[in-house]
Amino acid sequence: MHNLSRQGFPIILSAPSGAGKTSLCRKVVERHPEIVYSISVTSRPPRPNEKHGQDYHFVSAADFEKMLESDALVEWAMVHDNYYGTPRKDISGQLEQGRDVIMDIDTVGARSVKKTYPQAISIFVIPPSIEALKQRLMSRATDSDEVISKRLNKARLEMEQIGDFDYWLVNDDLNQAIDAVVAIIQAERRRLSRYNKDEIIKII
Repeated sequence: MHNLSRQGFPIILSAPSGAGKTSLCRKVVERHPEIVYSISVTSRPPRPNEKHGQDYHFVSAADFEKMLESDALVEWAMVHDNYYGTPRKDISGQLEQGRDVIMDIDTVGARSVKKTYPQAISIFVIPPSIEALKQRLMSRATDSDEVISKRLNKARLEMEQIGDFDYWLVNDDLNQAIDAVVAIIQAERRRLSRYNKDEIIKII
């Protein structure tokens, strides 16, 4: 964009578990590798095919608590008896270099990130229906019926938080959802408040 300097901004994707926010994040980064994907840290064990440093930073509960004590996390939460959080150092350095950082976090985490980084944008991803969400969770074959029931109950509560977000979309078609997220990012990159207006005038 004419090599104009600006600070990067966080792109927050929140959604009920199973609504596809992680897949959305990864597909957006595939199309736009200049966007940095924020890898969360968690105390839960890896699922089959998940890799440390690629899907999550997997740590023990004790190590996670040490990160909390040292204020190393921008946001964190206890979800279904496991810790999840966003490392502070992985975000701040990228933003200062003008890189946009995309992250998938829950609604509570989204509010925390917004407080720390007011320039952030937030997008709430809605599943096509609760039944579709249930089928997605069941197809994972990684959670018990009890855990799935907890996730569905939490999904209904999270939906009530949609008013705290800047944008929303329904993830019933992955490609269309990716296009919507990319369109939002491109529009936000044109927001005048992110630039020195005098630099823009000099372009002419």
